[in-house]
Amino acid sequence: MNIRADLNEIARQLDLIGFDVGDYRVSVYRALIMLAVGIAVVIAGRVMTALVRRSFRRISRLDATQQLLGEKLVSIAVWVGLVLAGVDFLGISLTALTVFSGAFGLAVGFGLQKTFGNLISGIILLMDRSIKPGDVIAVGTGSDKTVGQVNKIGIRAVSVTTRDRIEFLIPNELLMTNQVENWSFSSRDVRVKVPVGVAYGSDIEKVEKVLLGAALSLKRVLNRNPPQVWLHGFGSNAIEFEVQMWIDDPEEGLGNLRSDLLKAVWKAFVANGIEVPYAQHDVHIREWPKELAEIARIAESQAPEAIEKSGANDLGTKPKPKAKTPKRKLN
Repeated sequence: MNIRADLNEIARQLDLIGFDVGDYRVSVYRALIMLAVGIAVVIAGRVMTALVRRSFRRISRLDATQQLLGEKLVSIAVWVGLVLAGVDFLGISLTALTVFSGAFGLAVGFGLQKTFGNLISGIILLMDRSIKPGDVIAVGTGSDKTVGQVNKIGIRAVSVTTRDRIEFLIPNELLMTNQVENWSFSSRDVRVKVPVGVAYGSDIEKVEKVLLGAALSLKRVLNRNPPQVWLHGFGSNAIEFEVQMWIDDPEEGLGNLRSDLLKAVWKAFVANGIEVPYAQHDVHIREWPKELAEIARIAESQAPEAIEKSGANDLGTKPKPKAKTPKRKLN
C-alpha cells in the first residue's frame, strides 16, 4: 500500500509540472504516459505484423504475390487500429484537432504526396500481379537500363538485386508510370542472341553445323527450345551469323552465357579450320602530289643502278661473277 501511495504522490507531483490547453492538461506525467503508450504501440505493432507475416506464409493455397498483398493490407489495418487505440487510451479527443485539420491536410498533400503515391502504387502492383518477387525485370533504356531480380516489394519501393549484388530501391510509382520489361511475367524462357562473323570463302553449311554444336554444348541452353543459327547478312569484312539460344534462368546472367558460347565457338573454329575475319581497308590514291611523284620517278629510275652497284638484288642472292676472257698462249 505504501508503494502505491508513493507512486500516486510521484504522479501527482509530476502532473503539477505543466500547463493547461483548454480542457487538456499538458504535464511531465502525461508526457511520460504518452511515451510509454507510444513504445507499447510500436512493440505491439512489430509483434503483430510478424505474426501476420508468419500466418500468411503458412497458407499454402496462396501464391507469393497473394501472401504479400494480404500481409501488407492486414499490417496496415493493424497499425491503424493500434494508433487509434493508443489515442483513445490517452484520452485525446480528435475533435480538438479540427482546428488544425486544414493545415494538417495541406501538409499531407504536399509533404506526403510521394509517400502515399508509392503506397497506393505498391498495392496496385501486388493486386494486378504485374511484378512479383522473383521476377527478372529491366527498368530504364540504353546504358541506364537496370536488370535484376525482384527481391521484395515494400510499401515505398521495390528491391531489385542485380548480378553485381547491388540492390536498387526503385520507387513503386516509378514502376507504375515508366516502361518496365518483365522477363518472367508469363514465362521464364528468355532468348539470347549472339552475333558471330566468319571470313569470306568459308563453307556456310559447315559454319552453321559448328555453331549449333557449340550452342548445344552449353548446359544452360534448353533442349525443348533448341538453338538456331541464322545467316544475318554479308558485312564489309565478314559473313555475319547470329546464334539464338533459349534459357529459363535469366537471373543467372546473360553476359556469362555469351562468353561461354564465344569460347566454345573459338575452339570449334580452330579445330575445323574456320577463319575469323580481320578488318581490311583498301586505299585508292587518285592523284599523287607533284613533289611525291617526282621523288617516286627518281627512285624508280635509280633502282637498277643501285642494285648493280650493291652487287645483290632484292631477293638477297649473290651477284654472278664476271666471265674471264681466256688468255692466248704464245708459241
